[in-house]
Amino acid sequence: MAADPATPETASSPEQSRRPSPRDLDVLSRQLGRPVRDVVEIPARCVCGNPLVAATSPRLSNGTPFPTTFYLTHPVITAAVSRLEAGGLMNEMNDRLGADPALAADYRAAHEAYLASRVEIGARSGIGAVPEIDGISAGGMPTRVKCLHVLVGHSLAAGPGVNPLGDEAIAAIGEWWTTDRCYCGGAWDTGGETPSQDLSRHGPQGLPEIVGRPAPVRKARAEDPGHAPAAGTEPAGTEPAGTDPDGAGQ
Repeated sequence: MAADPATPETASSPEQSRRPSPRDLDVLSRQLGRPVRDVVEIPARCVCGNPLVAATSPRLSNGTPFPTTFYLTHPVITAAVSRLEAGGLMNEMNDRLGADPALAADYRAAHEAYLASRVEIGARSGIGAVPEIDGISAGGMPTRVKCLHVLVGHSLAAGPGVNPLGDEAIAAIGEWWTTDRCYCGGAWDTGGETPSQDLSRHGPQGLPEIVGRPAPVRKARAEDPGHAPAAGTEPAGTEPAGTDPDGAGQ
């Protein structure tokens, strides 16, 4: 099915807006250039209705714990954030975290909010608690900035005022993307078949060592060939977050 960015589905309630439709999953696969799995909510949408961020189950269907709850998917935003990373913004933010106790406290609060959101999403999706990642958020929180894509995804999902550095990064990409306009036209391929294998160059958006690139993914494919890796679980060989040599992805 070709997903036309000009004709997104509409939802009549916040619950329906969060729930991923078949069309949402098709759009996500096209945005990322690979099939998606274990997406349980769409916590942020473009003004046109297309997904900006995917919320991934805290435990994947192959049993792997997955701490990166909010995964930034829109190609225009991911490319813009990659420009910020390439320009050294993370280093500047880390310096400020070390020098500004108030900012550090707000950033730690963002970490706690991220954990609370994961618990809520796990409860709504029926997954429940995942003790292996208890206390682990993503993106370097609560003390460092390691992946701006994670922080921007969190800010878009949670709204302004929750993650101060994510909010700053969103403001900093205003030259390329803003919340009040649709940038979907031409941002991804809407023709042909939905991707059936990983054709992307996206990295794991701050995925910590506890997850890495789990071997069970290949086994899961063999057992259930109709499913593919979740957003954010790439096979070995993809570049780490923030190291895309083309500067146009995560």
